[in-house]
Amino acid sequence: MYILGQQLVNGLILGSIYGLIAIGYTMVYGIIGMINFAHGEIYMIGAYLCAIFLALCGVFGVDSLPVALMITLFFTVLITAVYGFSVERLAYRPLRGHGRLAPLISAIGMSLVLQNYVQLSQGARDQALPSLYSGTLRFGTAEEFVQITHLQLLIVVVTIVSMLALSWLIGRTALGRACRATQQDRIMANLLGINTDRIISTVFVIGASMAAVAGILITLNFGSFNFFIGFIAGIKAFTAAVLGGIGSLPGAMLGGVILGLSESLFAGFVNTDYKDVFAFGLLVLVLVFRPTGLLGRPEVEKI
Repeated sequence: MYILGQQLVNGLILGSIYGLIAIGYTMVYGIIGMINFAHGEIYMIGAYLCAIFLALCGVFGVDSLPVALMITLFFTVLITAVYGFSVERLAYRPLRGHGRLAPLISAIGMSLVLQNYVQLSQGARDQALPSLYSGTLRFGTAEEFVQITHLQLLIVVVTIVSMLALSWLIGRTALGRACRATQQDRIMANLLGINTDRIISTVFVIGASMAAVAGILITLNFGSFNFFIGFIAGIKAFTAAVLGGIGSLPGAMLGGVILGLSESLFAGFVNTDYKDVFAFGLLVLVLVFRPTGLLGRPEVEKI
């Protein structure tokens, strides 16, 4: 019973990680209908920046962990936002209006550029970050218990809060109305005075900021990273976004949780080696019966 409980907790944590990264994919797709395949690399850069700024805080004598984390969060989000803005300007904006294939190939190329840039500048070996905080909650007896660390709990809370905050932003604010207008009809939005280029850049910046938060939390939780983690996490997060319904923020969260739980339960009770096979098989099964994903809406073609 406690083993099942622990696997469910592990799956929830893993799903929250996927969901937090998938939010960035969903934000971009919901506005321009394109997948930002460089998003995983932005998350990877966020992980490196987290370690760099924590080290700099130690060098400059910042002894308070909360203060060091706030400084790290601020500068990591700031720099990754610049990366997100740059990806939009270099890989997407010049090719806007040239069909879907050219920007897709450009985004894949940008992903490879960022991956190799980090490999050359930081090295190919795995990097490690010492554990900074080890608080744990335990439920059960001394011999059998389910545990979740405070950092893991924070990952779940941040993912839920991010999803709710962005849903409110899109549904209740002037920026959200401009985003929805840009998504529905970019030409008409321009005619109505909406600067669609600025809206699209803003969405890329928001997505990159979410990737930065994910990079910080996941690096603090696992303590190790390398230049390749963006590719693996990006594929899983993209799968979660498609499973939940690409373009739906609650769908990104739901897809991440389902993917994380399926991987954790299969690995814990069947076979670790084939957990990815089971997860992607589940995705195929869902898409066969619901091609738009669990919470996705079918596209309406404008004539």
